[in-house]
Amino acid sequence: RISATHGARVAVAECSALGGTCVNVGCVPKKLMTYGAHYGHDFHDAKAYGWNVEPPTLDWARFIEAKNNEILRLNGIYKRLLDNAGVKILNGMASLVDAHTVQIKAEDGTVSKYTSKNILIAVGGWPFIPDIPGKELAITSNEAFYLPELPKRALIVGGGYIAVEFAGIFHGYGSKVTQIYRGDLWLRGFDDDLRTHLKSEYDKAGIDVKFNCNVKSLEKVAGGIKATLTDDTVMEVDCVMFATGRKPRTEGLGLENAGVKMDANGAVIVNEAKETSVPNIYAIGDVIDKICLTPVAIAEGHCLADTLFGGKPRKVDYSDVPTAVFSVPNIGTCGPTEAQARKEHGEVDIYRTTFRGMKHTLTGREEKTLMKLIVHPTTDKVLAVHLCGDAAGEVIQLAGVAIKAGATKAHFDSTIGVHPTSAEEMVTMRSKV
Repeated sequence: RISATHGARVAVAECSALGGTCVNVGCVPKKLMTYGAHYGHDFHDAKAYGWNVEPPTLDWARFIEAKNNEILRLNGIYKRLLDNAGVKILNGMASLVDAHTVQIKAEDGTVSKYTSKNILIAVGGWPFIPDIPGKELAITSNEAFYLPELPKRALIVGGGYIAVEFAGIFHGYGSKVTQIYRGDLWLRGFDDDLRTHLKSEYDKAGIDVKFNCNVKSLEKVAGGIKATLTDDTVMEVDCVMFATGRKPRTEGLGLENAGVKMDANGAVIVNEAKETSVPNIYAIGDVIDKICLTPVAIAEGHCLADTLFGGKPRKVDYSDVPTAVFSVPNIGTCGPTEAQARKEHGEVDIYRTTFRGMKHTLTGREEKTLMKLIVHPTTDKVLAVHLCGDAAGEVIQLAGVAIKAGATKAHFDSTIGVHPTSAEEMVTMRSKV
């Protein structure tokens, strides 16, 4: 769309619904499910505030229908945006014939070819299930968004943000959830304080989390699915969801026909300008396996469009990208982990606090909020903000602005807190740990 507004002739080849993973089987429906899952807590907590709430019942099918309708609405918005910008939409599976030719195979089997001076690969990634006995009985996040019934017993396999989020979603809706991860501690790449704090919160919530554990095999039985784990535990569940990673969706694209090079994992190799090994072919987003976040892919696409057609050459700044995990409670993070900061800067100052939010002084819920600042001891610059709490996903956006602007701890300290909020703790932490 941005390229078209710059005056370029543009076509988009799409074999599925417009909007990609994020809109259809990613961020958007996941956030809607997270909202819905929270009501399980809210109905209970309302009693502490004087509300007499009848025991709630769940109509899962009604929720899924509402979610699907919202996604269809967004699909229509994306189509209108492209149509209004003059972008031609080509429905079908695209593959490269050569460096300037794309073949489109439509759903009815008809094939057409198009030539272009420039070609952009933005096909994203795709979840995969490890090769174990009974793998066909498992699902991925793709299918989880369209389950006809809420599973009473769910086994979530994986330790990344998708696994953590779905464990919270299913638990919030009332499923008995077990989450297993093959490593020592989940959410690799996040600050250790966040990782351990969230584990404590999931334990308190009643989610059974097992580390150093994996699935050995799956078997269909009369009562559901029998899962045998590597610790020899045998459990029976209604749903096994693997969230053990995603791979760039490059298989079948014909990249070898054009000479586009990929790494061992199938990711397209690009330079800083997002050029592949073929000068007129570019790639952005999850398919290059750099920072696999929707806003990063959007920024990459916008920069490329401005560079090629807008007369404004620029590149994406990948430093200090704020992000969130919509676990229960949320995680918000921006900047390096403590380990990364110490490796780069040596000694750093740590400010950290945990507390029960004001809301839960009445509900009696033991949920705790964590806030952590990492500060350079010489420059006083705030290097990172790490949060775990109800609104962490919202708060971290402006914390990211502050870090980008080079804010110091003194700036934080001189800012008047908004009272009474949890966020004010970020500007009232005075003691180093």
